[in-house]
Amino acid sequence: MDDLKGIKTLNLKLTEPEKLREQMRHYFHQTYTIDEKLYDSLKDDETFYLRADPLRHPLVFYLGHTAAFYINKFIIGKVIDERINPAYESMFAIGVDEMSWDDLNDANYDWPSIQEVRQYRDLVRERVDRLISELPLDENGIGWDSPWWGIIMAIEHQRIHLETSSVLIRQLPLDKVQLLDLWNVCPESGSAPQNELLPVSGGKITLGRDDDSPWYGWDNEYGSISFDIKDFKASKYLVSNAEFLEFIEAGGYFQERYWTPEGWSWLSFQKAEMPRFWRKYGQKYKLRLMANEIDMPWNWPVECNYLEAKAFCNWKAAETGLPIRLPAEEEWMLLRDSLVKTEQPLWDKAPANINLEYWASSCPVDRFAFGDFFDVIGNVWQWTETPIYPFPGFKIHPIYDDFSVPTFDGRHNLIKGGSWISTGNEALRDSRYAFRRHFYQHAGFRYISSPEPVTLHDEPYETDLRIIPWCDANWGVNPLGGKHFSLQILDALQATLQAMQGKKALHLGCKTGRLSFELARTFASVVGLDFTTRLIRLAIQMQEKGFIRYIRVEEGEIISHQEKHLKDFGLAEFADKVEFWQADVSNLIAKFTGYDFILAENAIEGAIKPRRFLEEIHTRLNPYGILVFVDGYDWNPEITRAEDRLGGFRKDGEPFGSFEALREILEANFALLEEPRELWQTLRREQRLHSLKHVQLSIWRKKA
Repeated sequence: MDDLKGIKTLNLKLTEPEKLREQMRHYFHQTYTIDEKLYDSLKDDETFYLRADPLRHPLVFYLGHTAAFYINKFIIGKVIDERINPAYESMFAIGVDEMSWDDLNDANYDWPSIQEVRQYRDLVRERVDRLISELPLDENGIGWDSPWWGIIMAIEHQRIHLETSSVLIRQLPLDKVQLLDLWNVCPESGSAPQNELLPVSGGKITLGRDDDSPWYGWDNEYGSISFDIKDFKASKYLVSNAEFLEFIEAGGYFQERYWTPEGWSWLSFQKAEMPRFWRKYGQKYKLRLMANEIDMPWNWPVECNYLEAKAFCNWKAAETGLPIRLPAEEEWMLLRDSLVKTEQPLWDKAPANINLEYWASSCPVDRFAFGDFFDVIGNVWQWTETPIYPFPGFKIHPIYDDFSVPTFDGRHNLIKGGSWISTGNEALRDSRYAFRRHFYQHAGFRYISSPEPVTLHDEPYETDLRIIPWCDANWGVNPLGGKHFSLQILDALQATLQAMQGKKALHLGCKTGRLSFELARTFASVVGLDFTTRLIRLAIQMQEKGFIRYIRVEEGEIISHQEKHLKDFGLAEFADKVEFWQADVSNLIAKFTGYDFILAENAIEGAIKPRRFLEEIHTRLNPYGILVFVDGYDWNPEITRAEDRLGGFRKDGEPFGSFEALREILEANFALLEEPRELWQTLRREQRLHSLKHVQLSIWRKKA
C-alpha cells in the first residue's frame, strides 16, 4: 500500500518511449487505485448517496465521474471512437462548482447502484490500460497536442478529486465513515508557537509555466506575467487553531466591521460561530478530520474559507495597527521561490507535509521549516487575495475548454502551496487552483503586512453578442478566404498612403482597433474614434495589454474562447503611435482636428446626424488632406432617423442613393479622386452563419 503514496508526477519529455509508456501505466493504476481506496472510508454503500455538502453532488457522482472523465475526453479528442456506457458518461460528466450548468437536484438523477458503478469503473480501467499499451508514442515525449495529453489530463483530474472528495467525506456524519490504516492521522499535537512577522525582500518575479515544461499543466498555468514586488513582512507560521481562537474569543464572528459584505452575508446565512471542521462540546473543542474527531490540536493550522481568513486579517490589523492582509499570488510566489528550491518530481523526500508522504491530516505548524519560515508549502492550502485570472498567452485545451474559464469571474480566489493530500500537478510550483470564497478545502492561510494595494486582474472574456462579431471581424480570419478586410482597404489605398509617411491620421468607426493599428505602420500618429464604449475598451486593452479575449459562438450552445495578441499581427511596435477615444462623429469635439488623413469606416451609417458630419468633416483636415469613406449605407433606424438618412429613398420621384447625397454634400470642399470601389465585409455570427455586406470605398481630396 505504501506504493500508493508519494508517487511523483511524470516527466512528459522523457525520450525513451517504452519507459515513459510504463511509467504512465503505473501512474494511471496507482491513481485509479488510491481513488478507490479513499472511498473505502465510507462504511456502507448507502453513504454514497448522502449529500455531504448542499453545493456538491453525493459521492456516488464522483465515484463515477473520475472514470467517465477518461472516456469523455478521449471521445472529444478522437482518441477512441466508441463509448463504454453513454448513459453513465452523460450522468457523471460535470457538476462541481455551482455553475449554471450544474444540476444538483437529485430528483433529476436515477443513480445506479455502487456495484454497477464499480463495474463501470473496471471497464474504464481496462480500456485505458489497453489504450496505454496500443497508442503510438514517439521519442519526443508528450506535448499539448499529443493524444497522450488526454490520458495524463484525466489522471491529474482524478488526483484533484482525491482531494475534493476527501473534503466531502470529512463533512459526512461521523457514524457513516471509518478510520483506516492507509489514512493515518498525525499523532503530534501540543501548544501553538507564538506567531510573528518576518521580513521578506521584494524583487521581480515572473509567473507562468513555459510551453516546454516537462510536467503536466492546466490551461490557466500557461502564459507569462511579471511583477516588481516591494518588501513586505509575512507571518512565520501558518495561522494556528490557537491563534484563530483569539479572533473567535474577541467576538470576531459577531462584528460586521471585520467582514466584507460578501463575508457578512455568508455568515448571516450560515450562522457560523467557528470554522466548519471545529466542534465544541461544552467548553471543550474538538477537530473533525476525514474519518474521526480528535481533541483540538491547537498547534495545527486552522482550516477555514477565504471569508473567514479575510475577517481574521481585518481583526488582526485593527488589533495591531499594522496593514495586515492575505498575500497576493505574486507575493506568495516570491516567498515560495526564495525558500523552496525543489520540485515534487525531483525531491527524494517531501520537504513538507504534502504529496501524502507523511500523514492523511494536518500536522503542527512548526514541524517543517524553510529557513526562518514554516510550511511555505504543504500542510494546508493557503488562501490569497487574488481572484484567479488568465495570464497573457493563456490558451484553452480543446478537450477541456471549461476547466478554468468559468472561474475567471472575480469570485474564485487562488489557493497556493498544496495540502497533505495534494499530489501530482497540485504539488508543483506553477499549479493554480481557485475556489469560491465560501468553499472549504483543506485550506488555511498565512498573513502578511504590507501597505501596497493588491492588484486585481479584470480581464474577462467578452461575451456581449453585439460586440463579439466585431472582435472577430477585426482580429479573426476572412471566412471567404483571401486577405483580411482591413488589409483589403489598405491595398485599395496603397497609392494614396505612399505620400502619407509620418503624417497624422484619424480613424472614425475604429471598432476594436485593427485598422487603426495597421494605419500606424504609415502614420506618425493615429487617433481611433468609435461611438461604442465597449468597443473602445477592447481597443484600449489591445493597446495597453497587447491582447483581447472573447467568446465566440460556434454552433448553438457550443462556444470557443479566443485570445488575440497584437504582436501576432506584427503590430505591437506601433501601439504607442495610436490612441483611442469614444466620440460621436456627428458632434466631434474641437481637439480632433489638424489631420492629413481621415478614414471613416461605416461611420456614415453609424452617425446620428450624417449630414452634419459630412458638412463639418472638412474642418478636421489640413489643406489637400485625404478623406476616405468605407460604408455600406446600411441605415439603422435605432441610430439614424428616417428623415436624417442621406439616401435610399426617392427624391423628386427618382431613386436617390446615399452616394449621390454624399457627392452633393462634399463637392464644395472635396474632389473625388477615382471611381468608388466595392468590397465585401463579413460579420461572423456562428461557425456556419455570416452576414455579408457590400461596402463602397471612395477617396476624396480636400481643396485648398
